Amino acid sequence: MSLKTVKRVVSRLEKTGVSRVRIMDVKAAESALTADDIRALLKSGAVVVIPETGTGRGKARIRDIRRKAGRGRGEGSRHGTPSAVLTDKKRWMRRVRALRRLLKSLKSSLALGDYKRLYRMVKGGSVRDKKQLVEYAKAGNAAEGAKK
Repeated sequence: MSLKTVKRVVSRLEKTGVSRVRIMDVKAAESALTADDIRALLKSGAVVVIPETGTGRGKARIRDIRRKAGRGRGEGSRHGTPSAVLTDKKRWMRRVRALRRLLKSLKSSLALGDYKRLYRMVKGGSVRDKKQLVEYAKAGNAAEGAKK
């Protein structure tokens, strides 16, 4: 039997592709006449089927570690909306918490009633950032800002 035929028969018997069949003993393979002979060759190791190779995760693991360290997270690597990177709610929570921390540190220097007014302004989204909050606190325009 030709080697091509042996490979084809082995692939049919083992339910695998022809490319995974390797013939180790050429003379024994050529002398095979039936499928039973080929089964014997498989058992003896004259013909072997190499195992399937899967997709390795090694490079992915390394990439994930690097991403955790902050690599590949820049502006040029981002797809989608800004909220795909950080949800709108989380962005809001981060901003409000930062503003409330600042407000807490400014509390002692504020006029009576201004703290609560500024706190409500922060909650309502009237204050964009720390700089604006400090401006409101220094100018004493907390009352004006609340009316806007």
